[in-house]
Amino acid sequence: MDRLTGWETGAPLGSTGGTGEGGAPGGGGDGGDGDGTPVTADFWFDPGCPWAWVTSRWMKEVESVRPVRVRWNVMSLTVLNEDRLGELSEEHRERLKRAWGPVRVCVAVASDHGPEALDRLYTELGERRHGEGRALDGETLRDALKAADLPLELAGEAESTARDEEVRASHGRGIGLVGQDVGTPVIAVPGPDDGPVAFFGPVVTPMPRGEAAGRLWDGVLLVAGTPGFYELKRSRTERPRID
Repeated sequence: MDRLTGWETGAPLGSTGGTGEGGAPGGGGDGGDGDGTPVTADFWFDPGCPWAWVTSRWMKEVESVRPVRVRWNVMSLTVLNEDRLGELSEEHRERLKRAWGPVRVCVAVASDHGPEALDRLYTELGERRHGEGRALDGETLRDALKAADLPLELAGEAESTARDEEVRASHGRGIGLVGQDVGTPVIAVPGPDDGPVAFFGPVVTPMPRGEAAGRLWDGVLLVAGTPGFYELKRSRTERPRID
């Protein structure tokens, strides 16, 4: 078992039971491997990122309409940007410094209580931060931990550096698949020959629901199964929101 995520290490990143017809993951368009076997999607998030939050709620919707299992993983925008701090404003550097706290708590929960607990905590943190506009401070962390039925003392991890290597390890697993020139979220899905293919995104607002969420997922699997595919992008014209 992976100490950080709590998942059995025998399940590879972005895995599925097989490759669908035609060589593309997702096979017959059911969002799985073509015979109903669930696809495993690894999802890396920084709890402070509103775009990752919207995409994570979309993934929750996808789980209800496609045979998909999400494995939640932690990444850190602070770690991602630490080599370019000199290029950032003082305000931005201070935000990144504060961002260590909730990331450390998330990693502590993943390590000590497993992926289902991390899922619960992320939901509670996201509703408070991105739904209510609260800062991810000690009070918010404790409230979220209580709502997720987790020990309140884990809030103390926010001020400790003891988990920082675990943060970097989890972050590195995701970034190692997709490269440095990205942000959060990162999703890894089955690619050609069932190996993982990772992407930054999808960045979407408002989140699609129902079958529209499933169709977007089908598209992610389609491009993941295209050898040599790297990027689709256009400028964002809206702020992240969930309608």
